[in-house]
Amino acid sequence: MKNSNNKIVKKGDLPSKICVYCNRQFTWRKKWAQNWEEVLYCSEACKKKKFTPLIK
Repeated sequence: MKNSNNKIVKKGDLPSKICVYCNRQFTWRKKWAQNWEEVLYCSEACKKKKFTPLIK
């Protein structure tokens, strides 16, 4: 991954989140680059469980 200054970022320095279904930590992936703020689930399996989080 490259940051806004076009410098390479190490895997350990990538942003991460906690899955709202299984509470596992997952890290940024290139396919989520455009909508990282909207990503809530770590996998399609968790997403298909139909769990809706209580976001305030």
